[in-house]
Amino acid sequence: MKKIIVLILVSLSITYGQIPKLGEAKGLFLSTSVGPRIPLGQFSDTNNPGSGFDVGISYSDNILIPFFLNLSIGYTHFPGRQELYSSSDYSSFSSNMITITFGGRYYGTPLMENVILLMPVFDCSLLMGNFYDYHQYKLGSGKEDHWENYSKFGIQAGAGFSTFLFDIMAYYNYLPGHNYFSFDIRARIPIFVQM
Repeated sequence: MKKIIVLILVSLSITYGQIPKLGEAKGLFLSTSVGPRIPLGQFSDTNNPGSGFDVGISYSDNILIPFFLNLSIGYTHFPGRQELYSSSDYSSFSSNMITITFGGRYYGTPLMENVILLMPVFDCSLLMGNFYDYHQYKLGSGKEDHWENYSKFGIQAGAGFSTFLFDIMAYYNYLPGHNYFSFDIRARIPIFVQM
């Protein structure tokens, strides 16, 4: 009987103590980033480097750490190349893209901890790009100006360094026929943390 009472007391102290159980320590973080976008391959034949930004939300708990789940939405603008205008009927061309990414992020072992916390970070996400291309033609070309809308699906992979509240990241973004590099400076704030 005494053993059962001791077992119940130990169980209650563990259950209601300050040690978090798996899944109890949680964090939800809001982030925003901005940076240049550099088109590659055939995408660079029609577009100059552009710029973009995104807003994201990330989540982790003590089951997932050091992995975080991320969801973000962003906007990117790629202006047209001058060479395209001189060698075609275009007088203006631009690609505007709304992106949605969903994936995971891994924070590595800190490289520095004394002065500032600095960790390597790796990111891999599914990527959806919804494009709005504006086609404007020279007068006398016989072509009508128009918008073209289409979507593509791909993957985004990146690496960089993080102080957790601030990141510097480089990404390779694969979308069929629309590959590009992106470089981001990201700021992150906690919106919900539970221990």
